Amino acid sequence: MATFKFDFRHVTFNPGRIKISIDAAEDEGSPTLRMTRAAFLQRLEALLILVMAGLIAWPSPADAHVKWFASYDIASPVRPLSATLSSLWFWLAGAISVSLFAMTASIERTFVGNRILILMDRVTEPLWNRADDFVRAITGAFFVAIFVLGGVYLTPDLQTRSEWVSWTQLATAVGLFSRRTMWLSAIGVLALWIAALYRYEIFHLLDYLVLGLGVAGYLVLFSLKATWWHGQRFNVLHWAIAVTLMRSSLEKFAYPEWFQPLAQEKPFLTFGMPTDVFLPMAGVVEFALGLGLLWTPLIRRLSAIALLVIFNAAVVPFGRLDLVGHSLIIMMLVIAAIDPARSMQIAPAFRRAIVGVPAGFVAALAILAPTYWSLHVAIYGH
Repeated sequence: MATFKFDFRHVTFNPGRIKISIDAAEDEGSPTLRMTRAAFLQRLEALLILVMAGLIAWPSPADAHVKWFASYDIASPVRPLSATLSSLWFWLAGAISVSLFAMTASIERTFVGNRILILMDRVTEPLWNRADDFVRAITGAFFVAIFVLGGVYLTPDLQTRSEWVSWTQLATAVGLFSRRTMWLSAIGVLALWIAALYRYEIFHLLDYLVLGLGVAGYLVLFSLKATWWHGQRFNVLHWAIAVTLMRSSLEKFAYPEWFQPLAQEKPFLTFGMPTDVFLPMAGVVEFALGLGLLWTPLIRRLSAIALLVIFNAAVVPFGRLDLVGHSLIIMMLVIAAIDPARSMQIAPAFRRAIVGVPAGFVAALAILAPTYWSLHVAIYGH
């Protein structure tokens, strides 16, 4: 397996290594000056990528799905949204996230931002050239894994004793081998979701609706070769993972009590912070990074990288179950990180504008949060 080694010695700015003679300074076309500029830009780009990815990822909670490892009751009363909005830590995390995104957006509009994207393209080009093979392989591996695991529909918290479910998962994986049968695999994904809906409440299944639609949508669009729809297959994955993460982040606001036993068992998850401080901040970070997957190319790619670090870090304390359960999410994040697309079909000018960052964050929160709480009240009456 190929490995990528990053030598930090080549990123350190050492004035002694940057030498420009007087003659070279007078002759801007000299090879010495051109080489010095190229080396300086490469080091600056690498350093900026590391700094921005690190800042956007902070704080980086281990984002295991709490319903997989702790008891929960969907029908229990949700914590009022006003309680979250009155938290100082919620607004502090929001201010930090929006500021970092605005800074990234401003850098993206410069020569340096363009060079960073070009550098990312070079690093990720080998995998991007095999992106469709990667999606099909990970999706197939996921359905084989839950077939072997048995007793679940699509995720560990959706349990079942029906044997036909496992065989449907295997058939879904087999259908990925041929373009002609991929649409049948898409039907299999939706069938599993509908079957789970028969046993579990719609409010619970909405956590996986967009994710399932994203995978099914990709499979259908991939099979439509030589059409405009075929070119939209990766955009479907971007929207699916973004909406899924933004909605799931609201659990940290609505059901903080679910996280309490897990925090007591694994106190390192909160980085030593009280849960009433950690959860609002973690929820905002997850929401902001999910929204970042729909923003400008550089913000999308750095948000995906940050989320990949978070989700893969969760595998260490939670093990293979977490890796299998989140494999489709990780796959979509990889695609978002390596996608070299620069064009944006929806409101490109708004997303490129600096003011669009805070406005977009507020608008997304104003749409998704009330919908989450209102739907719970409509279904359960409290």
